[in-house]
Amino acid sequence: MNDTGAGRRVRGGGGATRRAERTAVSFETAKFIERNIPNFEILNEEALQIIEWNAETVLEEIGVNFVENPAALQRWRDAGADVKGERVHIPRGLARKLCSTAPSSFTQHARNPLRNVEIGGRNLVLAPVYGPPFVRDADGGRRYATIEDFRNFVKLGYMSKWLHHSGGTVCEPTDIAVNKRHLDMLHAHMTLSDKPFMGSVTAPERAADSVAMAKILFGDAFVDQNTVMTSLININSPMTFDGIMMGALEVYAQANQAAIVSPFIVGGAMAPVTVAGTLTQVLAEVLAGVSYSQLVRAGAPVIAGAFVTSIDMNSGAPTFGTPEAAHITYGTGQLVRRLGLPYRSAGAFCGSKLPDAQAAYESANSLNMGLLAGVNFMLHACGWLEGGLVSSYEKFVMDADQLGTLHHLAQGIHMDTNGQAMDALREVGPGGHFLGCEHTQSNFKTAFWRSDLFDYKPFETWAEEGSRDTQTLAAERVKKMLGDYVQPALDEGKQEELDAYVVTRKAAMPDMFV
Repeated sequence: MNDTGAGRRVRGGGGATRRAERTAVSFETAKFIERNIPNFEILNEEALQIIEWNAETVLEEIGVNFVENPAALQRWRDAGADVKGERVHIPRGLARKLCSTAPSSFTQHARNPLRNVEIGGRNLVLAPVYGPPFVRDADGGRRYATIEDFRNFVKLGYMSKWLHHSGGTVCEPTDIAVNKRHLDMLHAHMTLSDKPFMGSVTAPERAADSVAMAKILFGDAFVDQNTVMTSLININSPMTFDGIMMGALEVYAQANQAAIVSPFIVGGAMAPVTVAGTLTQVLAEVLAGVSYSQLVRAGAPVIAGAFVTSIDMNSGAPTFGTPEAAHITYGTGQLVRRLGLPYRSAGAFCGSKLPDAQAAYESANSLNMGLLAGVNFMLHACGWLEGGLVSSYEKFVMDADQLGTLHHLAQGIHMDTNGQAMDALREVGPGGHFLGCEHTQSNFKTAFWRSDLFDYKPFETWAEEGSRDTQTLAAERVKKMLGDYVQPALDEGKQEELDAYVVTRKAAMPDMFV
């Protein structure tokens, strides 16, 4: 077996694998986005300096809590912080200095090298919804998610052209024990897709399982020297770093695997109601979390995150697609770029219960905001419904289709000879039309982005075909994609070793459902 040559492993699947490859439905996966448009910057230099000063004041004077983690407290003492109980006061300048060892960009390797992604710089990597305990589809309605649902979403992600990443907990499979489901989820990502994936963070030992399984898939030496996983480390805002999440962060940092250090901000509940106040808290939490990852291992890859929403003051429910969230997302992008770190934020956020007009408006606002904010890693890019409680099959494919618009917007305006189209203007002249000119004939296949889902037929044709709305079209597309799915080839020895690891680890512990 080849531990580091993913391309050779793919070809080593035997006769059955080669026959499956010959009969597989052909599909294309787009490369991660490389922006050719400017970032939208909402803060001037004075505002940036004020927020940066205030954030370091928070760290020094107010401090942050590192709870149930004596080793973290000792690391901070050794680094020069003032530790009082579980409260860590970080001297001005220390966190920023520690953050400077984190890489400004890094490669996350996939088992198929053609699907590697570059996180940072001018790039944008799109990953699906993360974390919902419920799923919804047109046939079954809203229900608790199962491992079958999880595997279906991994397959849809693998088949989605504009999605670069398999993600992590695309839904929470509630039919598997809490302490064991991470094994089934990782197994699905590793075997049902060949795109990059995320590791488990719900306990340090589950992060360790993630690293161990990655070493089976990629080889020990390759994992030691390369990043093959990204993980989501949420901060318990305001300004609390719990032992579970920090324990997982420690495992990943020590193994040279990437972590998204992400405040969980609900404005008005977990952060101030003002944009500037929230930006100050976000930056303070990012500085503390990222700098701690560098105390564990200097140079460990990390992504500075910001999950941002506000609260509806009447109901207490989170809101999405709002102008305040946009202001915070744009501003955080500027602050993170000044730290020289990759940036995670935005997604297809909505509070709607159905994949309806509310969902579309709020998701479109959130997706476009993320593109313009300079986001490098966008979790929740497709499938999010009901404030993150639900993974929706139909919305998954609706969002995944719309991600194509981000790719095309990011290209900017082509100003080469073909883009200027002077030959077409000369050929057609006044009063003509461009349908038959040579320039149109040469470019018509690629000139415009085209939805693979929306209906642009004349009314009469649409009516004859059943007057289908977008959710109906999406439901049909889900069934077609799952019907067309063929598992990407994987070395048989690695498949067997992964299978055995999952079986052995599950047998070693009793089921726990809390």
